[in-house]
Amino acid sequence: MPKKARDGTDTCGLLEYLYGPGKRDEHVDPHMVAAWDPYVDDPARSPDMTLSDLALILDAPVYALMGAKPKQHVYHVAVRNAPTDRILSDEEWAKVAREMMHAAGIAPHGDDQGCRWVAVRHADDHIHIVATKAREDSRQPNLRQDIVKMQQAARRFEAEFGLRQLTHGDHTAQRWRKAGELEKAERRGLAEAPRVTLQRTVREAAAVATGDADFFARLGGAGLRVRQRFAPDGNVTGYSVALPGDRNGQQQPVWFSGARLAPDLSLPRVRERWQGPALRSSAGSAGAWRVAEEKVRAAADQLGAGGLHQGAGDVAALGDLIVVAAVISPRLVRDQMRQAAYEFERASRAPAVRETQGQARELYRESTQVLSQSVASVGRNDAAAALGFLLALVTAVEASRTWHEAQEHRAQASAAGRAGRLLREAVEVTAGASAAREYRPRAKRTSGRAGSARRPAAAAGMRPMAGVVQEAVPEHARAIVADPAWPALRTRLLEIEQAGEDPVEVLTTVVARREITSAESVAEVLTWRLDGWKKQRSSSVAASGKGAAAASAGGSPGRAGPPRPSGVRGPVRRPPGDEPNQGPARGR
Repeated sequence: MPKKARDGTDTCGLLEYLYGPGKRDEHVDPHMVAAWDPYVDDPARSPDMTLSDLALILDAPVYALMGAKPKQHVYHVAVRNAPTDRILSDEEWAKVAREMMHAAGIAPHGDDQGCRWVAVRHADDHIHIVATKAREDSRQPNLRQDIVKMQQAARRFEAEFGLRQLTHGDHTAQRWRKAGELEKAERRGLAEAPRVTLQRTVREAAAVATGDADFFARLGGAGLRVRQRFAPDGNVTGYSVALPGDRNGQQQPVWFSGARLAPDLSLPRVRERWQGPALRSSAGSAGAWRVAEEKVRAAADQLGAGGLHQGAGDVAALGDLIVVAAVISPRLVRDQMRQAAYEFERASRAPAVRETQGQARELYRESTQVLSQSVASVGRNDAAAALGFLLALVTAVEASRTWHEAQEHRAQASAAGRAGRLLREAVEVTAGASAAREYRPRAKRTSGRAGSARRPAAAAGMRPMAGVVQEAVPEHARAIVADPAWPALRTRLLEIEQAGEDPVEVLTTVVARREITSAESVAEVLTWRLDGWKKQRSSSVAASGKGAAAASAGGSPGRAGPPRPSGVRGPVRRPPGDEPNQGPARGR
């Protein structure tokens, strides 16, 4: 991913930064991987070359110009890998640097009169290329559409090196956060850049709004500063938002228009969402999830059936539904849902004009309104009721991925795939939590005969977890142990054993909750279910601990009273369904 920085005038200063420790000691082993001349010494490797010497050599053609010299002669490009890509070698990065300089017009292949340049690497995932904009023959380089040509070269390297392949030029990607925004957020102690917070908040408001007034009221209610743009006739033609406390160097609010936040958050695109009759729903918590599930399943069968433009509208409505579902999802899986909404954002923007009508779009919009209007009841931590809806959402996202692949929308299909994986994780975590909620451990048998030999219990962590898997799921045991996700599953089983529970019983219980034969990785699915199990059991223990603390303080939670006298037996509390038929036990 090549990114061109602003041109400059200080070659030596830029080299000192690239070879230095960085702003936060993030530069590791700075060294040169390529240059216009293969015999140029690297200042990091040779005592005969200093940074000042290298800067003078690079600037020599600029000083030799007889006519007007460029005002800003330093050309700077950073080329970065995606976080999921493998680490390239110095030789591969050198090949990338030479090709980028050829594509940009700085140093075309076979032209020994090109500009001088060097490529410096101080991290695993990127290089910096520094060049001076003066050719050896005293002419200016042809830099017309340099960044476009470098992007095209990058797409070829992605295929050649087996890296993550991006799509360029469909105008659906969100804008990258600038380094200054990230550094400013870090200084203020914010978890994310203000642009990210604004984008998420505006998207959540747009997904459930029913008109202009409702939309702007929701933005204000979320705590944002809102500024509307009016036409001479008084109509609203645009808007900008700012985060309270986010100011520039002149102490003025930093405003972002909707279009700067994301391509589909401009006011005309936002207004497309509420073209249609509003739906009123009186469904309760479980009822709302069930109604939304039915509509999502029906919409998944109809997605894209009306052609390209209707499909673009369908995936946009599906994106809004995932955003709303993430807001009101059970606390147990809220992190996965929010990340899924973030990943699906690119998939919701198809590179085509979207229609505002269509059966699937209407069903998705109705599902969104059902959930948003039932937020008071849906917002309860009802993971069991939401499980069916999450399964339907997985089906819908998979249908959108298939549709994008058919339209050759590579970036959107990849985004839908990542969102689908997160939703599948949410499904399995929910299933594990449901199993834990209904779990009743079997009573352990103890021998009552005197002198009978008892087998000593194995210490926590001593039982082989491969044997646990063999006992609980014998038909999948060999595949699970050979799976790359087995170490994570083994860790979860050890944690369960150390918590005092029988890992065989627990694993058998979560396996029986839902089928696992269709899973690509059974070990990964079981790991997710055990995560849900652990979260549910932890919350149950915490709740029981609060109740016990309240009881020990002299009464039940929420009721104050004097402590019972010592020696007086209190009422026996039994679990529901375990009440005896006879009266109270006689005191001895």
